[in-house]
Amino acid sequence: MAHGATPDIRVNTHPHIGTNKLPGIIENMRETILQYGGEIHFEKKLTALQQNAAGHIQIQLNGAENFEAKALLLATGHSARDIFELLQHNAIAIESKPFALGVRIEHPQQIIDAQQYHCEVRDEHLPPASYSLVQQVNNRGVFSFCMCPGGIIAPAATAPGEIVVNGWSPSKRNNPFANSGMVVQITEADIAAYAKQQKQKASALTAMHLQQAIEQQAYQAGGGKLKAPAQRMIDFIRNVVSSDLPECSYQPGLVSRSLKEVLPDYIHQTLQQGLHAFGKKMPSYYTNEAVLVATESRTSSPVRIPRDNTTLQHPQLKGLFPCGEGAGYAGGIVSAAIDGERCAEAIAAYYQ
Repeated sequence: MAHGATPDIRVNTHPHIGTNKLPGIIENMRETILQYGGEIHFEKKLTALQQNAAGHIQIQLNGAENFEAKALLLATGHSARDIFELLQHNAIAIESKPFALGVRIEHPQQIIDAQQYHCEVRDEHLPPASYSLVQQVNNRGVFSFCMCPGGIIAPAATAPGEIVVNGWSPSKRNNPFANSGMVVQITEADIAAYAKQQKQKASALTAMHLQQAIEQQAYQAGGGKLKAPAQRMIDFIRNVVSSDLPECSYQPGLVSRSLKEVLPDYIHQTLQQGLHAFGKKMPSYYTNEAVLVATESRTSSPVRIPRDNTTLQHPQLKGLFPCGEGAGYAGGIVSAAIDGERCAEAIAAYYQ
């Protein structure tokens, strides 16, 4: 709040700042860091990490700049694949972990409003309606993730040749669409099966490689230029390629394709059954006015960086504190913030 968020984030069940306001808030946070003696290093990449003879953490940036620290908070976010590769290359322990993957579903906001408020037109004093859905299908979870009322589907790839979609809402949540991730659990057995399919030995990066392969398949199915493969909801459930697609907030554009070309069978079939079940809970939800856009794949990290349960330090490197989503200890904004507080307290205790 001190950096520009509205006071209601203190009391709202689902606190919402608004993605449009985040750049200014982050700038204010940066200024606070600088005022307290911190430094910001832009355009820098972590290229080496080890423990030196003094027992401190030695890091290298851009292959040239060297820094030494008694404690290092490693909070890279869940899409910094180069960090996972760097740790594995240097024989610093990391672990493969289950994650979830699927699509982002977009409805006209009016459909969700009518379903949730039981009226044809939402009262102007009511906020755009949201939903939260979960279903077990053959002992595999299907669930909504990061639901964005009045939101926008945005490209979120971190490398060329892949399609990743995410959702966001402006502070007023006044766009005509509602979108949500709809994802399926990927288990350790699925990860092992993928390694076997690739005729490779399973490693700490196998789950990440599976995630990456699906994102690349989505890019190929979209035909390039970040166009995303998509299918109307009922067409998806009936295995019919959509003859056309509804208007959508995803700006690079959509291409009508069967999502069976993109998603592994166990995800595709589980999503089909899950969506059918959601239609029984929310009849208006089950409609061909909804579009499924592939692929929603960054719900959480497919890699965990291990740490001691008490000290929160890496078991190999004293003073290294893996933190947040990138370390595999959070699955969203709030949980990542809480884990950051825990790590900050652990670092403060380490310095005492």
